[in-house]
Amino acid sequence: MAPELIALFTAFGVIFLAELPDKTMVATLVLTTRYRAWPVFVGVTVAFAVQCVVAATFGGVLTLLPDRLVAGIVALLFGVGAFLLLKESFAADDEESAESGSGGAVTFRRAALTSFGVLFAAEWGDASQLATAALSARYGAPVFVGVGAFLALVVVAGIAVLVGRKIAGRIPTHLIQRVSGAIFAVFAAVAAWQAIMG
Repeated sequence: MAPELIALFTAFGVIFLAELPDKTMVATLVLTTRYRAWPVFVGVTVAFAVQCVVAATFGGVLTLLPDRLVAGIVALLFGVGAFLLLKESFAADDEESAESGSGGAVTFRRAALTSFGVLFAAEWGDASQLATAALSARYGAPVFVGVGAFLALVVVAGIAVLVGRKIAGRIPTHLIQRVSGAIFAVFAAVAAWQAIMG
């Protein structure tokens, strides 16, 4: 087998296994319970594409970024996400009748951009990004490593979107938002702890 294909399949396998239990899958699932599936999938897929290009292009350089800085930025972004989700969930209680009348529809663009932002932030310094960078440096085939990593992330996102849609149809929106906000708050706290403790 050609070394480039070995790099591609290795990247796919490593990233797929690393992402299944990771915050990236959970964040995608949470977003899908909040927004329509298609814009979430588009947003996270674009975020993954950008992150894979960055990781594959810069190889081992990403591992030189200060861990505390990356963790601090991730903590801030997840903290803002948690605040917004919780605020919206409690506002929904006060305006439930108005919300049900309007349908509370979120535009495709807003859902996709929100999904992009959350996943773009979540991937900085994540195990999959660092693994992509390391594999790119090891195999010297950044395009194939990047494609393998991207495909793995898209498959994981697809699984999360399918599961999220099934959950969303059975649980009240405000409850999903509160649980999502709590999960994002935990991610923020973990990242903040990493930033402080280094």
